[in-house]
Amino acid sequence: MMEPNARPKLWRLARLEFDPVRNRRVLLYPEGAMLLNDTGAEVLALCDGTRTVDDIAAALGAKYHADVSADVSAYLAQLVDRQLVHDAT
Repeated sequence: MMEPNARPKLWRLARLEFDPVRNRRVLLYPEGAMLLNDTGAEVLALCDGTRTVDDIAAALGAKYHADVSADVSAYLAQLVDRQLVHDAT
């Protein structure tokens, strides 16, 4: 689980791309690829190592007019477990 003040960042070999065949964003990494829904792509686009988990949740919460803190934390925790995201601090 990432702490609310952690600054998530993609693993150095992972990158966000757009797959024109599937018409959706994907997270590419040496062992494979992960198709992303729009929300997942938005979360990862904000994981630049400067924003905290709370900052990301606040930005998406304002966009969707909902408290998404738990969802953002759970999603990032899964990606941390897969070593695709880490704390930049």
